[in-house]
Amino acid sequence: MNLQNELNKADGFKNLELLAKQVVEGFIAGMHKSPFHGFSAEFAEHKIYNQGESTRHIDWKLYAKTDKLYTKRYDDETNLRCHIILDNSSSMHYPNMSKFSINNLNKIAYSALASAALMEILKKQRDAVGLSIYSDAYDYYAPEKGSERHHQMLLNQLSDVVINKPIKRTTDTYTFLHQIAEKIHRRSLIFLFTDMLQAAENPSKLFEALRHLKYNKHEVILFHVFDKQKELLFNFDNKPKRFVDVETGEFINLYADTIKNNYNEAVSSFFKEVQYNCLKYNIKYVEVDVNNDFNQVLLTYLVERKKFA
Repeated sequence: MNLQNELNKADGFKNLELLAKQVVEGFIAGMHKSPFHGFSAEFAEHKIYNQGESTRHIDWKLYAKTDKLYTKRYDDETNLRCHIILDNSSSMHYPNMSKFSINNLNKIAYSALASAALMEILKKQRDAVGLSIYSDAYDYYAPEKGSERHHQMLLNQLSDVVINKPIKRTTDTYTFLHQIAEKIHRRSLIFLFTDMLQAAENPSKLFEALRHLKYNKHEVILFHVFDKQKELLFNFDNKPKRFVDVETGEFINLYADTIKNNYNEAVSSFFKEVQYNCLKYNIKYVEVDVNNDFNQVLLTYLVERKKFA
């Protein structure tokens, strides 16, 4: 079944679970052809055998194929807790679109589908996942659970976020990251999807909040979501345009070429500052261009999970 067709059938993101399953299946298929094949075997339904463990659950058929020892996972195993945080400010709904395709996603749609794909992996591994959504309010919170009912509830929330576009909603990232940190008590992998636009105003306050998230030995992965062609490279034709701040409604009329060089320099400097601070505070930083596939997000999860265990 073609993912593009399913996006059209889904009327936006109403069939998010099917889309997520197809993203994950495509990722696993690619992994089998890559140097990360061992990851895919472990991820799908196995874990690496550690010396001293019982040999009763070793998958000998997989050993014959890979020459590596894996043991089968079972339904009562919950090895990881993960909390996904989604920025739902108006800027995350850029670029404005009413219909989506797999090659045409805005920031919020990309983030929601990436989150759903992560949830699909966590479900396969019988792990617990929670979700927080924020903008100028703490829109939604669900603690980490692993039930099917919980999974469906989170998928519905992610679908609604994409379909229901907010109007002129700013981001109160600092406040809500602190509140989320207070709610997550057990050690978890924390994934934050945000375009980082509020951070440009006060980077120190953002990283103070991110450091709070690292409390209790959590591991924090920051997915910096943006449209590279428009928001980083500023690739617009040189016709007079009105550029509107979707969060405040403020606008400016100009020719793109008149500010492109200065814009590139300022934004590149900001990206480097974010990367530096993430390195400084031991936060995993991942640039996510919405024009690319989801492999970077899913591979980051696998690598961080292996380190987290």
